[in-house]
Amino acid sequence: MTTTPVLADLSGFIDLHSHTNASDGSLSPAELIELASSLRLDALSITDHDTFAGYEVALPLASAAGLDILCGIELSSRYYLPPNGAHRNLHLLAYFPVASPSESFKRWLKDLQEDRRDRNRRLIAALQSRGIAISLEEVEGLGRSIAGRPHFARLLVQKGHARHTEEAFRLYLGENAPTYVERESPTTQQAVGLVLEGGGLPVVAHPVRLMISDPGVERRVFQELKAAGLAGLEVYHSDHSAALQSHYLRLAEEFDLLPTGGSDFHGDAKPGIQLGRGIEDNVRVPRRFLDRIRELR
Repeated sequence: MTTTPVLADLSGFIDLHSHTNASDGSLSPAELIELASSLRLDALSITDHDTFAGYEVALPLASAAGLDILCGIELSSRYYLPPNGAHRNLHLLAYFPVASPSESFKRWLKDLQEDRRDRNRRLIAALQSRGIAISLEEVEGLGRSIAGRPHFARLLVQKGHARHTEEAFRLYLGENAPTYVERESPTTQQAVGLVLEGGGLPVVAHPVRLMISDPGVERRVFQELKAAGLAGLEVYHSDHSAALQSHYLRLAEEFDLLPTGGSDFHGDAKPGIQLGRGIEDNVRVPRRFLDRIRELR
């Protein structure tokens, strides 16, 4: 295992937001199950970006370890804020608590993965235009078919173009960088509909990253998404302070959304975040959140 955690007994708590090396985490599915079991988490959801590959490997391992595991995935979408239509990248978590995702949903995922690969080709061309020697084969050597910007960042650091991944994003990969290439994501409303049709429950991930400072605009956003079929809101997350957790819990109650939560664990890719605990123990997700998800579905 590449990460040595500070062990704690997390009985009674769950983590519904984690990543393996099937997308941009550093731990294999087996290593993640081993870590969750050692922490005595009650339940875990693997929510890799655009793929169920990590979950599918982990499922029999979790069963053998006696660990409750929830099928999940993280999806990118585009949301246009009212009233001026400013664009935000909004991540959705989709949970499938009862049945496997539908075959139509899995086919859509394959299209999404090809869109990701096309974005990667365009990003490589943008970097090469600035004299950076980088290839799709090198990036996919780190991230396989689900390679994304975190894998580009690691490669840029390895090649000496950045001192660390944060600098790689600032100089080359972030939305304000000169070589940034946007991905063709579905709108949030489209993604919500596709998750529902596929048998899942759509949840807004880490809402603080939407950077909405106006309470009126924020309420309109969730009013609109609730009308589109949004089922939940990630209340507990490593980016959320205690004050934000209270705020998002009130927002979830106001719009009758399921509260969810997780650390957004990536292993060594984000070393400050601990599974089930977040950053400096700011994440503690109660078991009842998962029970409510299963009751609703």
